[in-house]
Amino acid sequence: MSSDIAVKVDGVSKRYMLGASPLDRLKWSLLGRPVPHDLQHWALRDISFELARGETLGIMGRNGCGKSTLLEIIVGTLAPTAGAVSVSGHMAALLELGAGFDMDLSGRENVYVYGSLLGLPKHVIGSRFDEIVAFAELESYIDEPVKAYSSGMFMRLAFSVAVNATPEILVVDEALAVGDEAFQRRCFARIDSLKEQGVSILFVSHAAGTVIELCDRVLLLDQGEKLLLGPPREVVSHYHRLIYAQSEDQEEIRRQILSGVSLENPDTAPRQETPSPKTTSQQVRSDEKEEFDPALVSKSRLEYNSRGARILACRISAPDGTPLNVLKRGSLYFIEMEVAFDRDCFGVRYGMLIKTVVGTELGGMVSAPAGQGLEQVAKGRRVKVRLPFRPRLNSDLYFANVGVVGLAEEGEIFLHRIIDALTFRILRERDSTITSSVDFSAGEEPVIEVSSKTG
Repeated sequence: MSSDIAVKVDGVSKRYMLGASPLDRLKWSLLGRPVPHDLQHWALRDISFELARGETLGIMGRNGCGKSTLLEIIVGTLAPTAGAVSVSGHMAALLELGAGFDMDLSGRENVYVYGSLLGLPKHVIGSRFDEIVAFAELESYIDEPVKAYSSGMFMRLAFSVAVNATPEILVVDEALAVGDEAFQRRCFARIDSLKEQGVSILFVSHAAGTVIELCDRVLLLDQGEKLLLGPPREVVSHYHRLIYAQSEDQEEIRRQILSGVSLENPDTAPRQETPSPKTTSQQVRSDEKEEFDPALVSKSRLEYNSRGARILACRISAPDGTPLNVLKRGSLYFIEMEVAFDRDCFGVRYGMLIKTVVGTELGGMVSAPAGQGLEQVAKGRRVKVRLPFRPRLNSDLYFANVGVVGLAEEGEIFLHRIIDALTFRILRERDSTITSSVDFSAGEEPVIEVSSKTG
């Protein structure tokens, strides 16, 4: 197998015998008799593909299509009936979070047990123990038996151990929807970090947006067969067409996908009829009020090294300057930053980017177009920036990056950048007929205040 290939699946098939007794199976095996056709169920038929090093490959398909069976064969917990799998590199699998945990042992003891099952030596687990516990947010419960944990606590600990196994190949089967939104964001941030380190990832999910965001290619399975392997958006479009089709149309759609025939309008699922949006203010009412919730703190914050500027503080505020992080959809707010400059900087611009819990980038804005930033900001200056935005978003949790860019010999660079610097929540609206949209243009000019004093 080529050194550029992490996993090679070659003609893998898996057959189960249904309704046969152990004695019948023994007779067929010893006497070499064929298994009756009506007792054979092929979960997989002749599946072949390769996972390149550093690639993230998604696997999608309807329930019962063979996704989990395929992953179990790849990780070695299930033997194929035919075909072979070659793996090059240390693998960690998240097929069933917590498999291998002993419910009577404490969280501390299970970290060592589960870590050893994932191939971590005891001394390595010890060196990473504090990080594992902190990531799972279980410092106060780590010495309690896991049978006393809630399902969320249990899943957080299992995920934390798995992602700290530093694998070369990570296999994930519907295991990222663990914990609350803030913890999910940390999970996806960790997956992004592993991708940047060149880890090869096999990712099974029904969440189309997540697959498009994370994956380089996607494999579509159906009835144990490989229907398509290609770009995420194309495969997701075919997947949606298949799952939303009437039962009498599904076989024809399968045939078209297998033959490579382009489907008509494959990129959208059937739309539900909705009433025309009302424009009166009475139609949109919130059950809650704007406020500042001190519990909404980003736990996935990542601050890059300064290259001439430092973002000292950032927050979301109302037009009158009141700090807020529980917001109303469509209202005007500002992302405020205070930036200190440690050297003379040129072509300075300020920006922000809004993301979902799974890291999907929704959009943002900058203080000026490329090439039209502040011509010069002198060393020692402090700058206050207010970037206006109107979050036309559905009720959910969101994250914001903030950054400062400037000109250098190699072009425009980040002078300072903070990933997931801010967390905010959009209020749930009652009786709303507004459909989801993303539009951050607030119709306001950025306000930049440069102090007259240095320091």
